[in-house]
Amino acid sequence: MSERRGGAVAGGVDWDLAAGSFDEEADHGLRDPVVRGAWGERMDGWLPSAPSDVLDLGCGTGSLSLLAAERGHRVTGVDGSPAMLALARAKLSGYDAGFLLGDAQAPPVGEARFDVVLVRHVLWALPDPARALRNWRGLLRAGGRMVLVEGVWGAVTPVGIPAERVVELAEGAGGSARVERLDGDERLWGGAVGDVRYVVVVGV
Repeated sequence: MSERRGGAVAGGVDWDLAAGSFDEEADHGLRDPVVRGAWGERMDGWLPSAPSDVLDLGCGTGSLSLLAAERGHRVTGVDGSPAMLALARAKLSGYDAGFLLGDAQAPPVGEARFDVVLVRHVLWALPDPARALRNWRGLLRAGGRMVLVEGVWGAVTPVGIPAERVVELAEGAGGSARVERLDGDERLWGGAVGDVRYVVVVGV
């Protein structure tokens, strides 16, 4: 599980300090060809087939941004950690991609609008997820989509956000949501997982 918020220190984690080892987890760095291929397959289904503008919020070191850029999409990443962003910029050097330091809940993109808002493991940790979804909905062009990768982690004291809640909030922000379970695909995580992991794709 990764907990990505808007600041360099969030959720009790100093993300600048964590940046150097962040990609060591299989589903963070996507260094294993099998893991990388599995995420690439999912991204093919989540992103438009034609080159599009993708906003990756809480982008971390840019692994999902890179998959999007490799598929011809124009990527803007936002993260609250300068160290994470430095790694993302290096990872996407030579691609049509730019990265901004800022709060994922209220990204500093001005009047720019996007075809896709991509958010992984961020929504559950925000203090007001409904407000965040309304903000993100407002950043989409007509016919755009939000791709929200989330989960519920832990058995004794679980943390996260249930898929049903994300659907409720997303549809309340304006859109039609579908849920795709991810926990059954070991390739995505580098092995079996016992947590609930899913994506909600919201069309607007």
